Amino acid sequence: MSGASWSGRGRLPQCWPRRVRSAAVHAISLADLSFTKTLSWAADSLNPRLRIQAELERFQREISLLHEEIRIKDARMEQIEPHRRPYYPPAARLAILELRAARGWSLAQTARTFLVSSLTIASWTGRLNEEGSDALVRLPEPVNRFPDFVGYLVRRLKVLCPRLGKVKIAQVLARAGLHLGPTTVRRMLRDTRRPGPRRVPHVARHITARHPNHLWHVDLTTVPTALGFWTPWVPFARPQVWPFCWWVGIAVDHYSRRVMGFAVYRSQPSSVAIRNFLERLFRRVGARPRHLISVQGTQFIAKGFHRWCRRRGIRHRFGAVGKYGSLAVIERCIRTVKAECTRRLILVPFRFAAFRLELALFFSWFNSHRPHTRLTGATPDEVYYHRRPACRAPRFEPRPHWPRRSRCAAPQTLIRGQPGVELDIEVRHHAGRRHLPIVTLKPAA
Repeated sequence: MSGASWSGRGRLPQCWPRRVRSAAVHAISLADLSFTKTLSWAADSLNPRLRIQAELERFQREISLLHEEIRIKDARMEQIEPHRRPYYPPAARLAILELRAARGWSLAQTARTFLVSSLTIASWTGRLNEEGSDALVRLPEPVNRFPDFVGYLVRRLKVLCPRLGKVKIAQVLARAGLHLGPTTVRRMLRDTRRPGPRRVPHVARHITARHPNHLWHVDLTTVPTALGFWTPWVPFARPQVWPFCWWVGIAVDHYSRRVMGFAVYRSQPSSVAIRNFLERLFRRVGARPRHLISVQGTQFIAKGFHRWCRRRGIRHRFGAVGKYGSLAVIERCIRTVKAECTRRLILVPFRFAAFRLELALFFSWFNSHRPHTRLTGATPDEVYYHRRPACRAPRFEPRPHWPRRSRCAAPQTLIRGQPGVELDIEVRHHAGRRHLPIVTLKPAA
């Protein structure tokens, strides 16, 4: 390259503009916008082959980006001297050996992947059957009076459903028939998770809803098709329209926390679109709420929306921003949808029908199978339809000498069969979605 001189390692030629690095970042972001626009057109095409090809392109691109993330992290770890790198705990060593067996890796491949030596992997393999507290490879140890398999069931459930916390795990197992307290679950998970920050308990609040369909919440949110909206140029954000995001409207019953319905839009909906969504929902449910709470968005402050509510006998109110309990129900529901549904998907679909199907499956699982903390472990459907919660059914008791009249973890129920039963855990997935678990317990054979 004539006329160009390099002033040092890692520097640009003198004839190059100084803004070439920022230009490269801008070009990559612009290429991502173009790629998203093109793939969204292909994914929404009527040609099935074109849709399949678009999905393959998205998966291949996602895989290449994940490989680049892993390469960058491994390069940072390789700069640390081997004897100064953090050690793998005994449970992680067992997980590495299990992954090696599933992958069919050699000693060198396993050592190269996890940045250890081949002799280390060979030592773990040779000492796999050691027993005792000094064993190099072992299962996490139980710490309470329950049998060993109970701790293993809790930890296995955490592996299969990593989004569940200690309270949610206790509620899920209570619905399946095994009653454990949240502190017991936390002790069983202590070896595999870090203790979280201490939460300050909230003061009990008065719930105004007296029965189902007494008070509804309605709100809108955006679901990005990628991981964010940022761009390196002004205004530093992508437009909040399809194919860069979906707009989702959600209606929630305050009394039962049940998601009554949802609607998907390609751009920010108008007040008329929200009214049509609620009209369809009223006809499907066969009832109207007495009160309707919403945010002060343009769709809800329109005069037409206020007149529409008044003609139908609905008292429309706005939630107070920053006041606990006013908008917390719908905001927490939206947070759950994003944390347990859209962000759990490998890729958010570009097709309208595919994205709507994912939301429909999640809300069906949410209403029927997911225990709600505010409802003390019951599901929204059980409260809405006045059914007996599954956590109130007779429970299993794995402790063989536990007195029948003694109290157990809440809720208090009778013992099913005889104490000392051994249990197996079975995790099914709603419609084959891995992020929608359905947990059941059965006596071991």
